[in-house]
Amino acid sequence: MAPTAPLVVDLDWTHDKRFAVTTAHHSFVVDGASVDGPSPVEMLGVALAGCMGIDVSYVLARGRHEVRSLRAHLVAQRADTEPRRFTAVTIAFTVEGAVPQAAADRAVQLSHEKYCSVWHSLRQDIELQVTCVITP
Repeated sequence: MAPTAPLVVDLDWTHDKRFAVTTAHHSFVVDGASVDGPSPVEMLGVALAGCMGIDVSYVLARGRHEVRSLRAHLVAQRADTEPRRFTAVTIAFTVEGAVPQAAADRAVQLSHEKYCSVWHSLRQDIELQVTCVITP
């Protein structure tokens, strides 16, 4: 297996708490005040929910389950003192379609325990709770 290429991200300070961000494929603004773009902490939440959501959708598709929609709702608790890091995260997935609960739970488990590179890049003392609801 070929080694994974390094992630390269360039930030260019524009003013106040804002940076223009460029990756290999995208450009956007990150804003510590959450005015012109998401804050870094918001992006971390998006990255975690997005990574797990992508894993869950992939595992369910590989299992040939009929998923009509997949939504994720993340709530992250933060410490009251600096550095105000995440201390607990809850992600609630809602899957619409003919998907057995056991298959959805297994997809979430595989993402959490094996596949989600964002989760595995975070401190492991963060409490993580993930739920998955199936709607017909």
